Amino acid sequence: MASILSKKQKNREKKYRLSDLKTLGLQLLSSRAHINNLPLLLAFVSPSSRPQYALESLLSLQSFFTPLLPQLPPSSSSPSSKPSVTPQDDPEFIYRTWLRSKFDEFVKSLIDISISPLSEETLREVVLDTIMEFVKLGNGGRFNSAIYHKLMHSIVHSPLQVDILLDFLASKYFKYIDVRYFTYISMEKLARTLEAKENFDNRNVSADGDDESHLRASLELSIHKIHYILLHIPPLEGLNETSDYEMWSGSGVSSKEGDGKELLELPKAENRQHKTQKSNNNALSAVNIAKKIKLKFTKAWISFLRLPLPLDVYKEVLVTLHQAVIPHLSNPIMLCDFLTRSYDIGGVISVMALSSLYVLMTQHGLEYPNFYEKLYALLVPSIFMAKHRAKFFELLDSCLKSPLLPAYLAAAFAKKLSRLTLSVPPSGTLVVIALIHNLLRRHPSINCLVHQEDVDGTAKDDSKAEEFGDSAEDSGTGKDLSSRKAGIDHFKNEESDPVKSYAMRSSLWEIDTLRHHYCPPVSRFVLSLENDLTVRAKTTEVTVKDFSSGSYATIFGEEIRRRVKQVPLAFYKATPTSLFSDSDFAGWTFKYEDSRENKTESDDNQIINISEEHDNISAKRQRIECS
Repeated sequence: MASILSKKQKNREKKYRLSDLKTLGLQLLSSRAHINNLPLLLAFVSPSSRPQYALESLLSLQSFFTPLLPQLPPSSSSPSSKPSVTPQDDPEFIYRTWLRSKFDEFVKSLIDISISPLSEETLREVVLDTIMEFVKLGNGGRFNSAIYHKLMHSIVHSPLQVDILLDFLASKYFKYIDVRYFTYISMEKLARTLEAKENFDNRNVSADGDDESHLRASLELSIHKIHYILLHIPPLEGLNETSDYEMWSGSGVSSKEGDGKELLELPKAENRQHKTQKSNNNALSAVNIAKKIKLKFTKAWISFLRLPLPLDVYKEVLVTLHQAVIPHLSNPIMLCDFLTRSYDIGGVISVMALSSLYVLMTQHGLEYPNFYEKLYALLVPSIFMAKHRAKFFELLDSCLKSPLLPAYLAAAFAKKLSRLTLSVPPSGTLVVIALIHNLLRRHPSINCLVHQEDVDGTAKDDSKAEEFGDSAEDSGTGKDLSSRKAGIDHFKNEESDPVKSYAMRSSLWEIDTLRHHYCPPVSRFVLSLENDLTVRAKTTEVTVKDFSSGSYATIFGEEIRRRVKQVPLAFYKATPTSLFSDSDFAGWTFKYEDSRENKTESDDNQIINISEEHDNISAKRQRIECS
């Protein structure tokens, strides 16, 4: 079918030259008698046409339709169109209805060109400007949300990447407050449509593998586009009573075509005053639109987050959610289900969700009972190699800052971090030392872990972990901790529940091994834990941010920039006589000169023996000859 249309288009272009199209356009603009030129020019507005032909026809048709838009009846597909009382046999009404159908066809052709991969970049930009002009004027001077929604629907559901078109739209039109408003409405509708379609496809799984993979790829591409659009809409920042925002349409925004309920426009008295004060600048006060646009922003994002997000989009959403979305939501608590599900997944997804979840807990009163248990489970060696480890360690330090944190919980985190020093790189060890330093300073009750050789099982401990252990012993299900031998670490490293880890019965012996660490910054930094951190007046907390993004490269860079006052030199006052000293290997001798003398003496003895044997042989020969 496409090949047939392209052949017809080529035949038209052979029949008409570019100058002929210009003549047809001038005739159409000059008199109604040449109205039959309209379908002919409309046929050249196609993705398969040459860019010059399509551009020339587009300019003529835009000039023709722009003054007629207020006179055209509403589109039959518009939700707000009402039954007309005009007699159906009125020639003028029939003529305007026909013009309306041709205008709708013209808009559809423009949208097809804008999303076509065959369109040139310059033509695509001109087409977008034409569509937005119709959006501005196509509803009696108000924002025509129907045309704009058709454009957004075609962009999102297009099987091709249209990043260039989205960049044009974001750079030129997202600065207008009414464009943002109706973009949020369109994104909400499209997200709900995709969610319903996904649910329908899941219930009807009779499609074969190829069709299912194609539907999945199409859905993921649409989700990528919605996410791209939502991220590129500038948020409302700095809202106050004196803020003004420029509008694309000139006389208010009626969203009756969009959702049938909202009306975004200035009151008449304020509108008259606004026109007298700023006649050359279409602007809206932030007081009148802040609540409405924030509500549309919230609905759009909540609808989007209900979709089955691809993994790359999911991760990007979690990374930017606490900065780009939560501050602008009408009710941020609405994200609690999404964030708690993400936090329960574990691994890197939990790390990414931690920032937003922490904001909801600290600023919006969210209660999450298992928060610290999930946070404790994230402390694995792989977290020190994660991409977002710097933000995670900063949040971890903030989450453990509360003085109301139970002693058993603080001890569990300190011991778990201490055990990780045995398997993490030096940069991670520096972060662990900083975290443990802050924990010991904030929670003096766990300073007993610094040097605790053995714990008597009968000793009194008010922590929750001790109570759990005692109850286990009484019931016969646990082991008698008092019967354990000295020197055995009671800490259960594989236990995911910090209550059952028995951290208060252990010690931070792993930290003591860092005194002899092969990396000099680690062995130097661990000495800070020798201070009495319970004296808060003489000690300060360590800024975890200074160590959270460290690596081998940063450690090496700091070492080569470090000024060393005394440089150790390898020199000898006397020539060494042995490779090792006698004290290193008791009972062994490594004297080079003695061994040489022994060798010469043995050689001399061997020569003497050989000469004596030679003399004896010669004497025997002489006796034989004489006889």
